[in-house]
Amino acid sequence: MDRVTGIFVDGIGAAAATSGVLSQLQGRIFALLYLQPAPLSLDDIAAELEQSKSNVSVQIRGLVEWHLVRRVAIGGSRKDHYQAATDFWRVMQEIFERRYRFNVRQVLVAVDESTRAAESSGGRPGERGEFVGARLESLRAFFALLDTSLAAFTQGKPFSADEFKKVIPLASVRQRGRH
Repeated sequence: MDRVTGIFVDGIGAAAATSGVLSQLQGRIFALLYLQPAPLSLDDIAAELEQSKSNVSVQIRGLVEWHLVRRVAIGGSRKDHYQAATDFWRVMQEIFERRYRFNVRQVLVAVDESTRAAESSGGRPGERGEFVGARLESLRAFFALLDTSLAAFTQGKPFSADEFKKVIPLASVRQRGRH
């Protein structure tokens, strides 16, 4: 591999390793494919990255799942060939929808379950109950707005980042007013 490709492959691999989405090898595979004018076979990818074909095969499946790489048929060849995605808008929509929106929804479920548990515990909530309720509501408001904004982003619709700035101050004012 030439020097420029090597630098790019290593840099994208390092970025992928800290992304929480891809492994370092997946980042390296994507980077290699991205700088190629034609699709590469698993054998070619494995040789360029000095990895086993089976390891590359396992890692490339994840890249295909994330729509970062697609399998391409090459006439006259029985081997699978792969090409990097170039529609980054679509790639980011997919990552946000599948990765981050799932995490946001996990937080919303935890808040909802905690709120129901607090409401069903009976008795007077007291100062601790009011504090916990206010904190849960603040978190719910922020993450509900985040969920809505991510949905808009993944559907290519506009959303306003200014709305996020309003959530925290409103929750803080409500909380101060209860004490």
